[in-house]
Amino acid sequence: MYEETTGEQMEGGDSSEEDEDRQKDPPPEPTRFGWVQGVMIRCMLNIWGVILYLRLPWITAQAGIGLTWVIILLSSLITGITGLSTSAIATNGKVKGGGTYFLISRSLGPELGGSIGLIFAFANAVAVAMHTVGFAETVTDLMRENGAVMVDRTNDIRIIGIITVTCLLGISMAGMAWESKVIIMVSFASYIVGTIIPASPQKQAKGFFSYKADIFAANFVPCWRGPEGSFFGMFSIFFPSATGILAGANISGDLKNPTVAIPRGTLMAIFWTTISYLIISATIGSCVVRDASGILNDTLSSSSSSETCVGTACQYGWDFSECIKNSTCTYGISNFYQSMGMVSAFAPLITAGIFGATLSSALACLVSAPKVFQCLCKDKLYPLIGFFGKGYGKNDEPLRAYLLTYIIAACFILIAELNTIAPIISNFFLCSYSLINFSCFHASITNSPGWRPSFRFYSKWLSLLGAVCCVVIMFLLTWWAALIAFGVVFFLLGYTLYKKLVGLNNVEDHVKNYRPQCLVLTGPPSSRPALVDLVSCFTKSLSLMMCGNVIIVSTTQLFDIAMWIAHVIFGEYDPFLCFIQQGAGLGRIKPNVLLMGFKTDWCTKRSVSVCFSDAFDLQYGVCMLRIREGLDISQPSQAHGESLNLNKSPETLLKLTSKFLSSVSIDPAPQPSTVFQKKQGKKTIDIYWLSDDGGLTLLLPYLLTRRKRWARCKVRVFVGGDTDKKEEVLALIKKFRLGFHDVEVLPDIYQNPQPGNVHQFENMVGRFRLDTNPKLDSDSGPPRQQEEPWMITDQDLERNKAKTHRQIRLNEVLQDYSREAALIVITMPVGRRGVCPSTLFLAWLDFLSRDLRPPVLLVRGNQENVLTFYCQ
Repeated sequence: MYEETTGEQMEGGDSSEEDEDRQKDPPPEPTRFGWVQGVMIRCMLNIWGVILYLRLPWITAQAGIGLTWVIILLSSLITGITGLSTSAIATNGKVKGGGTYFLISRSLGPELGGSIGLIFAFANAVAVAMHTVGFAETVTDLMRENGAVMVDRTNDIRIIGIITVTCLLGISMAGMAWESKVIIMVSFASYIVGTIIPASPQKQAKGFFSYKADIFAANFVPCWRGPEGSFFGMFSIFFPSATGILAGANISGDLKNPTVAIPRGTLMAIFWTTISYLIISATIGSCVVRDASGILNDTLSSSSSSETCVGTACQYGWDFSECIKNSTCTYGISNFYQSMGMVSAFAPLITAGIFGATLSSALACLVSAPKVFQCLCKDKLYPLIGFFGKGYGKNDEPLRAYLLTYIIAACFILIAELNTIAPIISNFFLCSYSLINFSCFHASITNSPGWRPSFRFYSKWLSLLGAVCCVVIMFLLTWWAALIAFGVVFFLLGYTLYKKLVGLNNVEDHVKNYRPQCLVLTGPPSSRPALVDLVSCFTKSLSLMMCGNVIIVSTTQLFDIAMWIAHVIFGEYDPFLCFIQQGAGLGRIKPNVLLMGFKTDWCTKRSVSVCFSDAFDLQYGVCMLRIREGLDISQPSQAHGESLNLNKSPETLLKLTSKFLSSVSIDPAPQPSTVFQKKQGKKTIDIYWLSDDGGLTLLLPYLLTRRKRWARCKVRVFVGGDTDKKEEVLALIKKFRLGFHDVEVLPDIYQNPQPGNVHQFENMVGRFRLDTNPKLDSDSGPPRQQEEPWMITDQDLERNKAKTHRQIRLNEVLQDYSREAALIVITMPVGRRGVCPSTLFLAWLDFLSRDLRPPVLLVRGNQENVLTFYCQ
């Protein structure tokens, strides 16, 4: 497991089975969408909905063209900032299916993801009701125009709405696609053409006079009416029309390149729909007056006095004064919700557009809400909801979640009032967007190593602004509803955090939440300040650094001290290292990287290699630092006092124990300056990435570059192989989103080393060579190698010859390429237990890092990914 990876293939196996597998055709690739069809068009269809056709003219009449533009731009500002945050989340590593909840929970943690997921799923369920009510309202108005009434207008909307959502449920569960983009675009064209065509008397009676400057001026200022007549009242009704920006992210698993498609498609959809809303509000406000009777006889006759005529229509020969004074006008953009159809060149096209927009949006919400809810249920964050997470069929369809969404939608359809449902949705969507923006800001401000979005236009302060704006607007809309919404959020968040805290040992680390928690064998920290300074560069304000000190005492001293202190300390060096790795930390707050300094006296401290083996067994990553000046600046330690003896009095034992503990205390003297405390300038950090160890070799230099003193350093990545593989390696490294763009491929890294260096290495290990004379092996006693397992036989050298030559050659490469680097980070070689003697392994480390001016950090991960490998 700990050997370096090679390109060799495994031998053996059944060749007939291999031939049979080759003959089989590969499974067909599922359909993948690009950013236009998969994200932009999908988002635009969800944004263009019931509010656009049925309420935008009415909102323009209430707020005026000027404030309507403010409402549109404010809504687009919120959705635009949320789109930027969503783009950052979508480019933070591998994107799979599961929609918004999956993106947030896998990038920022299930605690925030669970809260957002529940609210977002509920908001989508209510959105189904809003779009369905808009469809039912249009059908009811068409029926009334033709004299067809079932009960009354409200109950007709309820009946048609329930029938419609039931049909949509069947469509969604059957998996049928719904295409309406052509119908919507044709309806827009019909509307624009209709505004240009001269108005007929019938349309003039309903308030349409084509483009008039006087109408534009009159409709530019607000004219508030009714209980919703306020700026924020209109905003709460309009805002659901700006939602739908997450429709592309909800099918993230079906996109060709999600990290490109989601940002580009989402932001383009927001831009074009905003433009369309601005155009429609301006054109409808320039063509149609606020009030009209619809009666052809209400013309301004010669006998009528123009001075008593009320309204802008008086200038064009029409007198709607009576209905204006009595508030009985049935037409005009203040009274007639179907004004866009009236203006259109062919009204049925607008009706078709309403049907297409409302039904496609309702269907999209009816599909996305169960998917998000199913993904949330499978994570088992909350009790009693797992029942709805069960999937059926080969596509794992969440049929139970469909039924739950249907029930929620049906309950809100019974309200049968679009102006009542829309503010409810606004509150929940604002809450969801606030949490999305805040979660991005939180991941940035806490310096999470896994938060590395490749989206260039993301800003944590812009995310914070978006979160604050959402919260402020929620309270301005309905303060008590905002309190309820955030109460629910805090309850859900508190529950998941409590559940996580209680079960810390059972919570698995996720690659995107990985932080290097370092156990540093410093001895007294002041004795090896360089080691402490380097580790603090990538752990300060980010993760845990724990300094460990190994005390070697006699067995008698250890046994006596154990009588007075609660901690068990083993007397031998190796068991103590294993103990300190096992006992360091608590629960999930424990080290995962063991870091130590290079020991120049490794010839007498061969147990360091055993420490490495124990670290790998305990799932630790291992690092070793070597600097030319040496690490230990302390004075030689004095021998401990006399041995403790149980026969002595308790008072004497207590004094001797206190004396022993004081001798291992940390020296509070000022720490001397080290090379890692200085600004590194425009030097280079050279990474020799020689094998796939999980990414720790790449992650640690990236964390260094986030500090000011290392920020100006240029990172160079060296890999072995053919030079024609450079673009392939560069593309792979770019997927890690570490900002490393300088990649060098070294084809000469696998050449044979110089004979002189090989001879020097043989002299280095010569003192540990084991004489394998057959005459000596025939003695009756146990073989010498069993008594001294660190000794090296000829078989050991031959078996590890390739690796030995590689380390010697690597030192030559380091001398050639990295003499002036600020730091060299290189993948640490490892030797298999029982195959490579400890002295041979330590000789590799010594020779690999010898005679180098820059500090050398040898790094080896434990094969568990700390980066989002293969993320695209």
